[in-house]
Amino acid sequence: MSLFTKKTPTEKSELFAALDIGANKICCAIAKVNNRTSSGGNPGDINSQLRIVGVGYQVSRGIKAGKIIDLEALEDSILNAVHSAEQTAKQNINSVYVNLPAGATSSHNIRAEIYLSNNAVDETHLRRLLSVNRDTSINADRQVIHVLPLSYCLDSIEGIRDPRGMIGEKLSVNLHVVSAPIGLIRNLTSCIGRCHLDVAGYVVPPYASGLAILVEDELELGVTIVDLGGGNTTIASFYEGNLVHIDSIPLGGSSITNDIARGLATPLAQAERLKTLYGTLIPSSSDDRESILVTQMGETDKTQAYQIPKGTLIHIIRSRVEEILELVGESMRRSPADPVVYQRIVLTGGTSQLQGIREMASHILGKQVRLGQPTGLIGMGDIVTSPTFSTCAGLLQYGLQDYSGNQIIRINAGKSQVWQRFNMWIKENF
Repeated sequence: MSLFTKKTPTEKSELFAALDIGANKICCAIAKVNNRTSSGGNPGDINSQLRIVGVGYQVSRGIKAGKIIDLEALEDSILNAVHSAEQTAKQNINSVYVNLPAGATSSHNIRAEIYLSNNAVDETHLRRLLSVNRDTSINADRQVIHVLPLSYCLDSIEGIRDPRGMIGEKLSVNLHVVSAPIGLIRNLTSCIGRCHLDVAGYVVPPYASGLAILVEDELELGVTIVDLGGGNTTIASFYEGNLVHIDSIPLGGSSITNDIARGLATPLAQAERLKTLYGTLIPSSSDDRESILVTQMGETDKTQAYQIPKGTLIHIIRSRVEEILELVGESMRRSPADPVVYQRIVLTGGTSQLQGIREMASHILGKQVRLGQPTGLIGMGDIVTSPTFSTCAGLLQYGLQDYSGNQIIRINAGKSQVWQRFNMWIKENF
């Protein structure tokens, strides 16, 4: 239960939509609240499930390395993904929860405090506390996406999770602040607006993935997600139910595909096909005897294809994956987060489907490793339990919490007008 909840309007749509803008693909998913009325569930109950009613995929164009490079191309990709999802769902959507490019976000911790004059802590105090020193904590060219309270301190009592109702002189809080470039947010909002959609909220990808694949004990005891995406590998650590640290490495599944294309002098599409069909991290004694047919770059005549040992392909894939995992290990070693969050690692994302990656990660990182996939969703078959769907599933879970009034939304770039009105209310009343 969050400490700062939103009121739930009397009338709310039970239809949610998520837009996962990745380096290789754009996925739009539409879901409905599937209330568990048989067990006494009410509409908007956090125990409600989500039924996926529509999913649309499209090749991602117009965005590269976390930056928009062609607004029209990105708009076309989004429109096609949304249209496909709407056709499957047989319903139209008006707004979407959107992830931000992984490489564009950053986070840090700050501490804020207010004086209570021996009054009992209430929602007003929490709002004031969460607005203190926020504007000076980030650069002027960045906008806050999430402000998440990690723990409160009342006078000399540390580690308080919910201070409401408690009486004291001074209340302070440790905040985890996640931000993104203002220019990126404005352009994404404009692009999505040109698709006749509103942004219901922006969410950082690893936070979304955590909502989709982590179990309660992992969130509480400490865990780190390594999301092996197409353009980036994102790292997110959770402890005592909170997101405490995020990081990003500018290498992912596309890096492996590019290595294959360069190393074998084959087109990117063929390289992706080879990775999907034959990609493995488990070497075998027969790899050098088994041959793979490779199409040469620039050749239209398939008879010009040549054969290579399967071991050559595996060596290329293993080399890049080893590098990515070693960089993940470096990120963990220099992280300011409590080391306990790195005792358990959960791999997700498209590249986590490579055979043998769990064993390799466990060996290189020296940690307990499991593979993570979305849970708690129904409908649309196996597509919604694939690791490639983790971020999209998390965006929908975020929307469900928002719908139920249990979402921790301190600031959200997609709701800037609401935040401006809240700032005005703060100035008028304090």
